Amino acid sequence: MKILMSAISAVFLAALLTLACGTVSAEEGGATFSQAELDQMMAPIALYPDSLLSQILMASTYPADIAEAVTWSKNNPDQKGDAAAEAVQNKSWDPSVMSLAAFPQVLAMMGEQPDWVQNVGDAFLASPEKVMDTVQQLRARAKDEGNLETSEQQTVTTEQASSEETVIIIEPADPQVVYVPAYNPTVVYGSWWWPAYRPYYYRPVGWGFGAGLATGIGWGIGIGVTHALWGGCNWGRGRGSVNINVNRYNNININKNRLSSNNRNSSWKHNSNNRRGVPYRDKGSREKFGNKLGGADKRKDFRGRDADRAKASSTLKDRGIDPAKQRDKLKGSGGKEARDSVRKADRDVASGKLGDANRGKTRDAAKTRDMGKTRDAGKTRDAAKSLDRGGAEKAKRDRSTGKGSNDRSPARSRDASRRSSGSSNNALRGAGNAQKSHRNVSRGSSSHGSMRSRGGGGHRSGGGGRR
Repeated sequence: MKILMSAISAVFLAALLTLACGTVSAEEGGATFSQAELDQMMAPIALYPDSLLSQILMASTYPADIAEAVTWSKNNPDQKGDAAAEAVQNKSWDPSVMSLAAFPQVLAMMGEQPDWVQNVGDAFLASPEKVMDTVQQLRARAKDEGNLETSEQQTVTTEQASSEETVIIIEPADPQVVYVPAYNPTVVYGSWWWPAYRPYYYRPVGWGFGAGLATGIGWGIGIGVTHALWGGCNWGRGRGSVNINVNRYNNININKNRLSSNNRNSSWKHNSNNRRGVPYRDKGSREKFGNKLGGADKRKDFRGRDADRAKASSTLKDRGIDPAKQRDKLKGSGGKEARDSVRKADRDVASGKLGDANRGKTRDAAKTRDMGKTRDAGKTRDAAKSLDRGGAEKAKRDRSTGKGSNDRSPARSRDASRRSSGSSNNALRGAGNAQKSHRNVSRGSSSHGSMRSRGGGGHRSGGGGRR
């Protein structure tokens, strides 16, 4: 059992090491994708003719344009070849995307996998050399498997670029007729070597594809082109790139986007103004192209940004308030200063050291408090009147029955008057203070209870007087 577990652990460790060796992080190697991912994404197009492959690599860096071209192609199913590329010259797309209008089956494939399109474009922008090297490695595998040979549709040649480097070139057999190959990557390259990264397989519908797809490369209907394809591949280990045939390019881009160059070939450069707000994947591409992104009005569609938030931030800055700086001030000691400012504002409110508007608010608050005090005073007066009415009624009843006659001496009357006056004054003296009023009401109630108690004693005394 221990031997079995050790064997399983060794296999697992080897798999991890294999994946680790095949992965190059952006920080360590400057790449955005691992070798496994590059093999996976390039496998479906590595066997395309060089001119068509280069066009796809350029166009994939503009995924928003590709999405619109896919829709256009679906709506115009009869358009293909140079005629289709000329029909879209009035579009705002990048010229590399316009050229793909000539190949409806290619756009159909790209339309099924928009994420794959953007990944290919991002990988090519980040490291074109790595992408081109991956294509050559895949072609070598297909050739070793016997699935990449010259045919009536294409010409496959091998060139010795150096004593240690062999380059495989694929060209249309007829320069003016291009056949788009279709194949299953897990078949033409042999057993796939990255089980966790199986490549995308597009099964074409229509365009004359036959049964050859089951075992190798299948061919559909050739597309007649003269100027629609103007890209080419520069091969070389660690220095691969794509270029532009200036004459062909200018012949198809008649109205705009023309190149001014005395050279027959020109190196292709990504135009960030045609990116239309689609974000770049890796840090290097963002630093190189991100600050030049065009189509700011389109960014919300592709990045989910809130234009109103940016407008609000701009308004604050126009008023001398930088939101970012204000957030930073709330950190550490800055937060304490902000809290102290709030406390000072509270003290200013209490002391009346505010502007006219705030003083008005303060006066309103004072009026509200005074109204509350007046209401409390009114309640106190009502309570005092109630006590007085109760005492007066009791005295009237006592006089009618003859009770308490001995208590009506002048001195006692004066004392009762003083007590009554004092009680009334005491009840109203704190009318402006709700708490004092509440205490006075309580004392009034207690006094009333005491008066009732004294009234009972008077009854007993009166009875003795009658004797």
